[in-house]
Amino acid sequence: MTTQEVKRKLTAILSADVKGYSRLMGEDEEWTLRTLNAYKEVMRRFIQQYRGRIVGTAGDSVLAEFVSVVDAVQCAVEIQKELKTLNAELPENRRMEFRIGVNLGDVIEEENNIYGDGVNIAARMESLADGGGICISGTVYDHIENKLSFGYEYLGEQTVKNITKPVRVYRVLMEPGVTIPRVAAEKEVKQRPWQKTALTAGAILIVLAAAIAVWRLYLRPAPPIEVASKEKMAFPLPDKPSIAVLPFTNMSGDPKEEYFSDGITEEIITALSKTPHLFVISRQSTFTYKGKPVKVKQVSEELGVRYVLEGSIRKAGDKVRVTAQLIDAISGHHLWADRYDRDLKDIFALQDEITMKIITALQVKLTYGETVNIMSKSTKNLEAFLKYMQAVANLTRYTKEGTSVGRNLAEEAIALDPMYPRGYVALAQTHILDVLLGATDSPEKSIAKAMELTKKAIALDESESAAHGVLSTIYLMLRQYDKAIAQVERAISLNSNDIGNLNRLGFILCNAGRAEEAISVLKSGRRLSPIPAQLYFVNLAMSYHLTEQYKEAIETAKEGLQQVPNNILLYIQLAATYSMLGREGDARAAAAEVMKINPKFSLEKYTKTIYFKNQADVDRTIEALRKAGLK
Repeated sequence: MTTQEVKRKLTAILSADVKGYSRLMGEDEEWTLRTLNAYKEVMRRFIQQYRGRIVGTAGDSVLAEFVSVVDAVQCAVEIQKELKTLNAELPENRRMEFRIGVNLGDVIEEENNIYGDGVNIAARMESLADGGGICISGTVYDHIENKLSFGYEYLGEQTVKNITKPVRVYRVLMEPGVTIPRVAAEKEVKQRPWQKTALTAGAILIVLAAAIAVWRLYLRPAPPIEVASKEKMAFPLPDKPSIAVLPFTNMSGDPKEEYFSDGITEEIITALSKTPHLFVISRQSTFTYKGKPVKVKQVSEELGVRYVLEGSIRKAGDKVRVTAQLIDAISGHHLWADRYDRDLKDIFALQDEITMKIITALQVKLTYGETVNIMSKSTKNLEAFLKYMQAVANLTRYTKEGTSVGRNLAEEAIALDPMYPRGYVALAQTHILDVLLGATDSPEKSIAKAMELTKKAIALDESESAAHGVLSTIYLMLRQYDKAIAQVERAISLNSNDIGNLNRLGFILCNAGRAEEAISVLKSGRRLSPIPAQLYFVNLAMSYHLTEQYKEAIETAKEGLQQVPNNILLYIQLAATYSMLGREGDARAAAAEVMKINPKFSLEKYTKTIYFKNQADVDRTIEALRKAGLK
C-alpha cells in the first residue's frame, strides 16, 4: 500500500469486552449468549445516540469510534450506568460486566475497519479497567478534563503491550463532584524541594534524567499479570513444558503486512513443534485470538498451557523491529523478554534466535540432531516465503477461486527459489484440490502431477513434514492405504505437534476401514488444538457414522456447524446420518442446506470423492443420501 493510498484520521476509539466471559460461557453458554446480545443492543443504541459508529463486535468485544472524544466518554458512562441497572436484577454470579477503554489517537481506515496504535491503546485501556469501569488514556483526559463533570483517578504511566512508550492512564469516576486525589498528588510531587535543588545542578539533573529513563525502560516492573489457575484450565497440563504462541501483532500500519507477521509467528510455532520435548498448541487454535485484546490468564486456561509467548512486529522498508516476551501464566512471571532491531534480510536468523531463547528459558535440552532439525530452513528467500504464506491462506479457503490464486502464488514462490520444498508442496495441494472440488477434466493427471511435485519436495528435503503429509493424501486417493498410513506416520514422527497430520491420520484410518482407531487419534489430537479446524469435525463425524455411533456423529457435525455454518461436508454427513436413523424430516432439511450451498451438487460427483476401502460403506452412504433427497 502506498502512502497515498493510506487513509489516516484522528478519532476517539471505544473498546469494550466482558469481564469473566469464559466463566460465564462455561457455566451457561445459552444464557450468556442471549444476555451478551441484549447488552450489545443496549450499547449499540447509546453509541448511535452519541453519534458513534460500531467498527466490530467479534466475540464478547465491541469496538466503536466517535468524531468527538467528549461524546465517546459520555457514551461510555451512559453504557456503564445502564448495564449496572440491568445487572442489579441478576444474581451476582450471573452479572455481565463490561470493561471499557477510551483513547484518542491516529488510526488507519480501510474498508470501514480501523487499525493502528490508536486502536491498540484503546484495547489496553480496556484491559486495565475494572468490570463495570472505564479507563481513558492521557490524550483523552487532556481533552475532557474541564469539559465533563466527572472525577478522574490518575493510575500513573503504564507500560502496555505492543506500545513503545508508557501511556498515562486515568480511571473515570462516574459520579459528578468526586474528588481526584491521585491527580492532585501527581501535581504536588513535581514541587518537592529536592527537585528544586536538582534543577540548580546541571550535572545532577543529567544523571537523574538518565536514571529515570533507565528505570522506565528497563527496571520498572510491568503491570501485574493476573495468574492462571490449574483448577480452571479446560484441560490438565501436559507432563512436559506446554506453550501457546499468540499471533504477533502487526505494528507496521499496513494491513497487507499481516502475511509477514503471521508468517513469522507460524515459523516460530513450526520450529518449536519439531522438538518432542515440548507441547505446542496448534496455529489453528492460537490464531483465533488474533486481533483480540486477550489476557495471558485467559489463553492459558482456555488452551490448557503453562507458558504463553506474545509479541509484535514492525516492518519499515528494509528494517524490522520484533518484540517478544515469554510468560509463565501460573506464576505471572516474565521468563524472558527482548526487543530486536534488525535488517529484514536477517529475519530468518532472528526466528532461530527467538526459538532457541524460548527453548533455553523452558530448560529444554536438545541433542545435536534436534537442534539441526529445528534450525533448518526451507528457504532463505523472504519473498518466496511470503508468496508461500499467501498461497496457503488462499488454499485453505477450499474454493475453486482460492485454489487458482494459490496456484499462481505457489508458482511465483518456486520461481523465486527453485529449491524451496514448501513451494512444491503448496503447488501439489492445488492439484489435489482440483480433484476434490471437481475442477479438473482429468483427475488421474491431476493426481499424477501432485505426486510428481510432492516427491520433488521430499527429494529437496526429506525432513519436510508437510510434504510427507500431502503424499499420504495422494496415496489415499490412489487407494493405496498402507502407503498412505506409512507416509502420514513419517510426517508425525518429524513433527509430533502438527495437528494437521494427526487429523490426516484419522481421516486415512477412517477410509481404510479402521474408524474406531480414527476416533481415538482424532480425539487425542484435539488436545493440541482445543479450538479445532473444520476438517476435524468432518473426519470425526464420518468416523462416528461408520461405526454406527449416530448420536455422536450428529452432535459432532452440529458442533462443527457452530464454528463454520456453511460447511457442506458437515451437512452431507448430517443428511446421511439422519437418513440412517429414519429421521426423514431432519435428513431432508440437511439435504436442502447442501443444495443451498451448492445448487450443482450431484451424488455422481460426490461418489468420486469417497475413498472408503469397504465398498459396502460407500453403498450405504450413497443410498442414505439418496433417501434424504439428494440426486
